[in-house]
Amino acid sequence: MRRIPLSHRSHVTGFNAVPTGMAEHESALERDFITLSSFADRDAKITSQPVTIRFEHDGEQRRYTPDFLVEWFDGRAELVEVKYWADLRARWKRFRPAFAAGRCWIRERGGSFRIATERAVRCPALDAAKRLLPLRTAALDPDLAEATLAMVQALREPTFHELVDAVPATREEALGVIWRMIARGMLRVDGTVPIVPATRISLP
Repeated sequence: MRRIPLSHRSHVTGFNAVPTGMAEHESALERDFITLSSFADRDAKITSQPVTIRFEHDGEQRRYTPDFLVEWFDGRAELVEVKYWADLRARWKRFRPAFAAGRCWIRERGGSFRIATERAVRCPALDAAKRLLPLRTAALDPDLAEATLAMVQALREPTFHELVDAVPATREEALGVIWRMIARGMLRVDGTVPIVPATRISLP
């Protein structure tokens, strides 16, 4: 099991609950990566520090422990290193042989290697994930949800604002059911940009 060190300076340590168990993180960026990944695929298995890879570089024996192994629902496997861009640039010569060893290890097992920086992690989809993930388990009125689906089908990709007005309920109830349905994947929006009143909503 991953050992979580005492927090100091930029470290933000802890555990994220994901559908397949618990995933540990050692920084705010790792925490955000877990949030984004579990939102992108609710059935993804995210394992922290899954393996220690031993390799030789310049005649020396070295070890490398990647941050995460993500096993997606569609069968893909990714070995992921999460690093701030500034740290990546400052220590690239040190990191590069280890990353090459990680890439070789996962390729032998039919997967791929990826480096995730804040440029990819801290995107509009992360904002949506933070807002919507808690709503996945919130209570949902089945009759109102069915009526909402019927409205989306009848209006043919309405905007968020149009759908709120069309749902046969109070504004508060309409907002609640729409957000919960988006969180559960019952309604689809473009998660790569912020969700605003003009956002188009469609059926999955």
